[in-house]
Amino acid sequence: MRQDVLMERFFTSLISGDRRASRQVVDQLLEADWSAENILAKLFWPTLEHIQHLHRNDQLSDLAHHYATRLLRMLTDQMQLRLAPSAPRNHKILLVCGPDEPEELAAQMAVDLLEADGHDVFFAGGGIANDEIISQLGEIDAQVLVVFGALPSTVPFTRLLIDRLQEIGLTPGVQVAVGGGVFNRAEGLAEEIGADLWANNPLELVEVISQNPQRRMSDEQRTVGRKRRIKKSAAA
Repeated sequence: MRQDVLMERFFTSLISGDRRASRQVVDQLLEADWSAENILAKLFWPTLEHIQHLHRNDQLSDLAHHYATRLLRMLTDQMQLRLAPSAPRNHKILLVCGPDEPEELAAQMAVDLLEADGHDVFFAGGGIANDEIISQLGEIDAQVLVVFGALPSTVPFTRLLIDRLQEIGLTPGVQVAVGGGVFNRAEGLAEEIGADLWANNPLELVEVISQNPQRRMSDEQRTVGRKRRIKKSAAA
């Protein structure tokens, strides 16, 4: 059966809350030698994005949205157990996200793939105050902070968080990566808020973090906090 037909079946089973039918689609892909990584990246993620798009545009009922996200979370939990782990990288990542269920689900997919790639991932979810995030970065000695699957309402807090990291001098040691959610829908937003890395999906996030450990946004490229820095320089 063609992949697009399977994806349509999967989507239909999710929004109707049909647990058995959704598992059957996943089982077919596993029997066709799809890896757990491919199922997460090429089936679960695009389906979640499609569901979110329809719901934002009032083309999907709240009931169907709840059915789909909760069933997809269950399947994501099961797929995590099938991921083949890589050798440890001794590389710590703190990952936060938007506070809603779909954002946490998107972030969980990113967490599972990053962990399978050998990173030590601390997943805090959404709704965490910036001062707690900054404190935790120091406590666990994280090399990367990831904000994944953020809502538009959380962008100002992310701006303030990156600005604060610069003020206290943590940005040379802590890389900031963003992706998913509003960062996929607003072109240039990642650069505007001063992120060092950005990705459109969980698999791409794994790639950019693993391949660019030294990349940092320069002061000239950052727009976040720029007005405040100019005012301080003028005052001096």
